[in-house]
Amino acid sequence: MMSSLAAYDLLDPNGSINIIWDVMSWKPDGYLATVRISNLQMYRQIRSPGWTIGWTWANKEVIWSMVGAQAIDRGDCSNFKTNIPHSCETSPAIVDLLPGSVPQNQRLPNCCKGGVLGSWGQRDKAATVSWFQVSVGHSGTSRKTVKVPKGFYLLGPGAGYACSSAVVVPPSVFLSADGRRKTRAMTTWTVTCTYSPTLASKNPNCCVSLSSFYNPMITPCSTCACGCKDKHNCTKRDSEISTLLKPNLVMDGETQLLQCTQHMCPIQVHWHFKVNYKKHWRVKISITNFNYWLNYSHWNLVVQHPNLNNVTLVYNFTYKLLPYHSTSDTGVFYGVKEGNELLMEAENVQSEMIFGKDEREFTLDQGWVFPRKVYFNGDECLMPPPNSYPFLPNSPNPIHPLLFAAALLLVLLAFCSFWCNSKIESQKTQKKGPSC
Repeated sequence: MMSSLAAYDLLDPNGSINIIWDVMSWKPDGYLATVRISNLQMYRQIRSPGWTIGWTWANKEVIWSMVGAQAIDRGDCSNFKTNIPHSCETSPAIVDLLPGSVPQNQRLPNCCKGGVLGSWGQRDKAATVSWFQVSVGHSGTSRKTVKVPKGFYLLGPGAGYACSSAVVVPPSVFLSADGRRKTRAMTTWTVTCTYSPTLASKNPNCCVSLSSFYNPMITPCSTCACGCKDKHNCTKRDSEISTLLKPNLVMDGETQLLQCTQHMCPIQVHWHFKVNYKKHWRVKISITNFNYWLNYSHWNLVVQHPNLNNVTLVYNFTYKLLPYHSTSDTGVFYGVKEGNELLMEAENVQSEMIFGKDEREFTLDQGWVFPRKVYFNGDECLMPPPNSYPFLPNSPNPIHPLLFAAALLLVLLAFCSFWCNSKIESQKTQKKGPSC
């Protein structure tokens, strides 16, 4: 398993997902532990189908039972005649339970969310934590004899995370409901998992298009920006959807039915430079969901631009600067609670924002008014090539060589036609037949 040192997010260097394993009590052949998974990433979520965590037991431990989660595979428990364990796997993989699968009076705090974890930067901190309880057997029964599992990994839901080795730390402290009594875990170890786009190594899930008030040209998303492997399974018209829709809409899941587009991305972000005032400038942002079977709840958008440290007003979105980036050029946008924090299937959300101008920096040249990078739900969106950005009317047009050649050919044809017509008229005047 790759070290967490190999995974690093430049925009969120302190972001991580922490796994805290608290042994709460000893049993005759093992212990009872509470496991907490906390998402401390500013803008990256874990969406449905949710997290999967796993490890390899140090000895021949088994899982007698679990509350709030389950092992994917029970494994080979043929050595047990009675009292069959929940899992006998030497390397168990654990997933969260679905919402509503456990009665409220039998649930742990923060369990049973289908593995979905919100980002730390958003307001609902309870949504960033998931708990489960595990009863371990054939294990040590004291702090000296218990063995820490090894080889921890996290899928969220796909690849991209690298986890550290488990580290024994001072036991966690818990307060009673009334806050008047403290209890401590018998022993505690923690695992830190960090994300790297390099480890994820997948096609983009979003793309960016651009436009401006000073040029009628719209720079579209690049063709096949998100890969075109699903271009034969997409749908071209809304009228086709009624025969394909599922009874219940998939929320934040992997099942997709995309609208056929030239970019084949589930998400398109459009940045429009709308107005240039004397001391301010205005941009409109649109986020469009091209998926007919997928809603995005608690979405977020991260943008890099040198003027984001001087945003004076944002409509319809919640905005904050990311606190760690030294140049203050990176901001994150969220939907408004009970407003547009849910990006519906085949719908869009929009915002306008006003920047204060710094005359030393602001320019309309070389695409300065357009974003440097854009991320949707933590995934980097594919930007169009810089030479395709909307250009100023009085600036050189970055025409493609083939277009330039075609334009030159048209000019030559027009010149030849004009020359021939002039020749004919001249010959007619001299009462001679045309030679062209």
